[in-house]
Order: sequence, then structure tokens, then C-alpha cells
Amino acid sequence: MPSRKTRLYKSIDWPTVICYLLLLIVGVLNIYSADYNPDVVSKGLNRADSQLIWIGISVSLSFVILAIDHRMYHFFSYFIYGALILLLIATIFLSASVKGSHSWLYIGGIRLFQPAEFAKFATALAVARLMSSFDFELKKTRCLVQVLVIMLLPVFIIILQRETGSALVFFSLFLVLYREGMSGIVMLLGLLFVLLFVLVLRFSPFQMAGELGSWGLFSALMLVVLIGIIVLIINGWRKLIFRYVLSSLAIIFLLVFVLNKWTSLDIKYTNVALAISVLSGLCCLLYGFLRQHRIMVIVALFLWGMSAYCYSVNYIFDNVLEYHQQTRIKVLLGLEDDPTGVGYNINQSKIAIGSGGFVGKGFLEGTQTKLEYVPEQVTDFIFCNIGEEFGFLGSVFVLLLYMYFLFRLVKLAERQESPFNRIYGYSVVSIFLFHILVNVGMVVGLMPVIGIPLPFVSYGGSSLLAFTILLFIFIKLDASRS
Repeated sequence: MPSRKTRLYKSIDWPTVICYLLLLIVGVLNIYSADYNPDVVSKGLNRADSQLIWIGISVSLSFVILAIDHRMYHFFSYFIYGALILLLIATIFLSASVKGSHSWLYIGGIRLFQPAEFAKFATALAVARLMSSFDFELKKTRCLVQVLVIMLLPVFIIILQRETGSALVFFSLFLVLYREGMSGIVMLLGLLFVLLFVLVLRFSPFQMAGELGSWGLFSALMLVVLIGIIVLIINGWRKLIFRYVLSSLAIIFLLVFVLNKWTSLDIKYTNVALAISVLSGLCCLLYGFLRQHRIMVIVALFLWGMSAYCYSVNYIFDNVLEYHQQTRIKVLLGLEDDPTGVGYNINQSKIAIGSGGFVGKGFLEGTQTKLEYVPEQVTDFIFCNIGEEFGFLGSVFVLLLYMYFLFRLVKLAERQESPFNRIYGYSVVSIFLFHILVNVGMVVGLMPVIGIPLPFVSYGGSSLLAFTILLFIFIKLDASRS
């Protein structure tokens, strides 16, 4: 009979572990390179040395995680989640302000760790425990509310710490709900919220037909009306749509155009779009109640809700988001040019990556990072160093490594017989996917700068330990599946 250690050794998914080790090597090499300065003699530990220490601690911790009975993670999941929630709350009051954020725990002036990083695996465990319980059904309102509370409670607490980037990561767990049976309409509505937000903001400064209304708000409202029409067409209301609605819309816009052109009236197109949305909703609601058609009522609520959201976008942007967050979004959308301020990070990042060319400048030969033109070059913007020194080929290699890593995690999640293991596995996939997409997208200028690390590559002890725990709990669950 093989011993327990032998069985564990054989059941571990080694391709995933090898990806983990390769990413650690990529990380420490690039941290060393970005921090390397031949003209400065270091008298103590540099950041590459510190990262090696954290790697040693993380690898040792991975052995501990693999040695623990897999049933313990299920049993203690709520306790771990509760402890991290208490730590998150305590951090608000006990931590010092670092760049306006209260997210690090200190003892005696020594910075210990960032609880928000560890809250990710704790939340993943709690979500898996709840959703794998025998009486849980995602279609039940009670169950949906429970899982949303578990997912979003850390978000609100972390936002109070003014650490928005870390808070956004938890929204990636909605992918888990989708995998477990949540309607795809919820995902589409989420994308619609983002699209409307961008439309209103991006085109608000540009006016349609002189001063006749905001093009951004107008286009957002008309998109809402168009989606409502498409839903009704799909559900068999084609004659009603083409015979009455579309002809009425054409007549209304023709009338408004004539009145604006040939009279002294100044009718704003946004007001027309809002009136169309509200009146269409009212007609759908009355028709739905009279004929007992549920879809008409849903369309009415959709038209009213989305219209209200479109009008609230500017208020949310001006009063909810911080000034630096507003500026980053404006720079990303091309509404503001700030090459020496908020836009400096992205501009320098693009320059560094572009200067690497196809094969890069070579290890330790990156000038943009050596001269510290790129801020946060060993943490949030570590991918710049990869692009500059190893070029397009090096960048593609790292991205392919991440792609294979995610592919392995999805494969492991799909082969789990236990719902707890599967749900936790997809939580792991979602968190890693969000970090990779947002970090790389931020560095190449496709996303706003929100400050989250690149898994296993960025410098930092808290993130490395948290990612290691997140990953190896799943590896242990997979190894114990049979």
C-alpha cells in the first residue's frame, strides 16, 4: 500500500505547480532587473532579496497547506471568512494612511500585511461553502441574497479603506454564479451598465446639433429604448413594434427637427429621448397589466430603471468617485490630457513597452526602468520591465504562461465531483483572471490605473502569500478529490 505522502505526491497537478514556480522565477528576475543599479552599492536587502525571502515563506506555506486535511478548509471556511471581515474592519481604525488608503495593518510602526489580499481566498471559501450546501438553489431569492451578502460585504469595507482596486476584484466572483446557473441576462445587464456609463461620460462634452442636447446622454437613452424594442421583437411583438412604435419614433424626431429648424423653440433631443423612454415604459406597463403579459411589465421596469441610471451617471462620477479616480477615467476615455500628472504612469508604461521592440533590450538593459521613469515599476507596473527587456516575445511568453495556467485551473475545476471543490476552483479562476486582465490592460493603456498586482510576478509579500494560499488550497482539494 502506498503511503499517504506518496499518494499526495502522485495526485498533485504538477503542471499547475510548475506554472506557479515559473511565474515566481519570472517575477524575481524582473524585480531584480527593475531595481538593479550598478552605480549604487546596496548596504542591506534589496527588493529582489526581500522577494526571495517571501518566495521561500510562500513555498514553505504551500507544503503546510498540502499537509492539512482537505476537509478542514470546508469546515473552517466561515470561521476564516469571519476572521478576515473583522480584520478588514479593524484595519480602517488601526492602520496609518498611505497615499490616502487605510489598508495596511501596522504593529509598532512595522507594516505587517494587507488584509484585503487575504480576504479574497476567505471569501472564495465562504462562497463555496454556502453554494455547496444541500438546500442552496441560486434561483431562490433567499439564497441569492445570502451569496451576494458574502461577496459584497468585503467590497464595502475595503471601499471604506479607500482601496477601490482591491474591492473591484470581488466582482469577478459573479463569473462563479454564472457557471453555477445564474442567468446570462445578469451578465449582459452588467455589461450594459458599463457601456451606458462610458457613453454618457465619453460624449457628454460634445453637443448634438449645436446646443440641442448632450450626445452622450441622448445615445445612452436611445440605446435603452432600442434594447427594449429588441426584447419585444424577440418575444413575438413584431407587428406592434413595426406598425406603431417605430413609425411613432420617426414622426416624433421629424417633428422635433422641424420645430427646432423653423421655430424659436429649443427642444433638447435628450428630453425627447427621455420622454420616449418614460412613455414607452408606461404603455408597456399598462398593456402588460391589461393583457397579463409579464414581459411587457419587465420591459417597462427596464426602460424606467435604465433611464434613471443614465441620468445618475454624472452625479455618481462627480460625487462618489475620488478625484484621482475621476481623472484616471477621463484620461483613459480621452476627455483629458494629463501627461505629467495622472496620465504620466500610462504614458511612461507605453514608452517602456514600446521601446522593447520585438526581442527586447536584454536582461538588465532596460533604460526606462533603470532611470525610474516608470512609477511603481516593481509592483503594479512590473509588466513594463518584461516588455522593455524581453520585448514582444517575452511579453507573449508570459501571457501564454498565464493562459496555460488559467486553462489548467479551469480543467481542474471541471473535473471536481464535489460542488464545494468546483465552486472554489472557479472562484480561484475568476480572481486570477481579473488580476491578469486588469493589470496587463492597465499597463498597456486599455484600462484605468487601479493598482492591483500581477499574480506571482509583482513585488510584495502580502499579495504573494495570499495568491499562494488561494492556489494551493485548490490544488489540495483537487489532489484529494478521489
